[in-house]
Amino acid sequence: MKTEMFSSLKVVHGVAMRSALSIAVSIVVATSFAAAPAEALAKTATVTKTAKKPAAAKAEKPARVAKTSLKAPKPAKAAKVAAADDDDDAPRASRKRRVSYRMEPHARRGAVHAVAYQPRATSVGQAFGLHDTPDSLALRSSVAYVVDQNTSETLFDKNSRAVVPIASITKLMTAMVVLDSHTPLTEDLSVTDEDRDYEKFTGSRLAVGSVLNREDMLHIALMASENRAAAALSRYYPGGRPAFIAAMNAKAKSLGMTDTHFENSTGLTSQNVSSARDLVKMVNAAYQYPMIRKFSTDRSYDVFTGKRNLAYNSTNALIRNASWDIGLQKTGFINEAGECLVMQANVNGRPVVIVLLDSYGKYSRFADAGRLRSFLDTLGEPHIMSADMGSGANP
Repeated sequence: MKTEMFSSLKVVHGVAMRSALSIAVSIVVATSFAAAPAEALAKTATVTKTAKKPAAAKAEKPARVAKTSLKAPKPAKAAKVAAADDDDDAPRASRKRRVSYRMEPHARRGAVHAVAYQPRATSVGQAFGLHDTPDSLALRSSVAYVVDQNTSETLFDKNSRAVVPIASITKLMTAMVVLDSHTPLTEDLSVTDEDRDYEKFTGSRLAVGSVLNREDMLHIALMASENRAAAALSRYYPGGRPAFIAAMNAKAKSLGMTDTHFENSTGLTSQNVSSARDLVKMVNAAYQYPMIRKFSTDRSYDVFTGKRNLAYNSTNALIRNASWDIGLQKTGFINEAGECLVMQANVNGRPVVIVLLDSYGKYSRFADAGRLRSFLDTLGEPHIMSADMGSGANP
C-alpha cells in the first residue's frame, strides 16, 4: 500500500517538475522575443536620429521643410547638391536625405530652373560687336533705322549699313513674288514633308497633309509667320522652289537691294541677309500691295486644314495696341538674327518706315519701337540721330 502511494506521489512530483520547467522556459523565450523589437527599435531610432543631424539647419517638421523649399537654391548650393547626387560613395542616409529634399514640390521646381537655364545663342550682330554701338535712346536693337516714307529723309540711324540675317522678315519678299506670279489664289496647296524645317527643326501647327488655298497660306505666312505655309507657297511656284528663290533675288535686285540675298522663302536660315537700308526699300515696295498690307496687320485669322480649324494670331503685339497706326508689319526671329521687326506706321500724321534688327530680348523690339515713336513725337526740326558705324559690315 505504501509502495503504491509512493509511486503515485513520485509520478505526480515528476509531472509537476516538468510543468514548472516548461513554464520557466516559456517565460525566458517570451522575454527574449519581447526585448528584441524594443532593442531593434532603439537602434533604428538611433540611426534615424544620427541621419537627421546633418540637416539641423532645416526645421524638423516636414511642413517646415516644404516651406523652406519655396526658395530656389543659390547656384553654388545647387551645384553642390547636383555633385553629391552623382557621388556613389556618399553615405546612404545622406543620399536619401538629399533625394527626399529634392522631391519637395517647390524645391524640385527651383532645382529644375537652375539646371534648365541656358543663355541664348550669340547672334551675328553680337558676334561682330554691333550691340556695343551706343545710341541716344539706349535701344536693345543693334540695328535701328527710321525714315520718312514720303521724303526718304533719315530720322534715326544706327548701323543701317550692317548686313545681317533677317529671319522671317523674308516673308515680305515671299509674298511679293507669290502675288507677282498671278497664280490663282483659290488653288489648293497641300503641305508635304518637303515643307518641314530640316535646318532649324522648328515645329508647326500646320501638319503634313493639311490643305489650304494659296490665299490662306499667304495670310497666315504674313500675319502669324507660319513657316510651312511659306515653304508650300515656294514649292507650288511655276518652276518649283529653285525658280521661286531665283525670283526673290531678282526682285531684290530690281528694287536696288544690293546688300540682300535669299536662300529660302521662310527665313529659317542665316543665309537670308540684308541691311536696314535695303529693308526700307522692301517695305516701301510691299506697301504697294493692298493684300500684303491687310494680311500683315490682321490681329487673327482662322483656317480649315481639311481636318480641323486652326486659329492664328498676329506675332506683333503692337497690332493689338490701339495707340499705334500700323499700315504694314513683319516680325522675325532665329538665333543668328535676334528679334527683328519692320513696320510702316503713321506717327503724328507722318508716315514712317521703322526697321529694328538683332534686338536682344523677346519684347525688346516692341519696346524699342515705342522709344523711337516717343523720339519722333518730340522731334522738332528734322535732324538725324546717328550711331551709324559707316563700315558696311558684312558678316
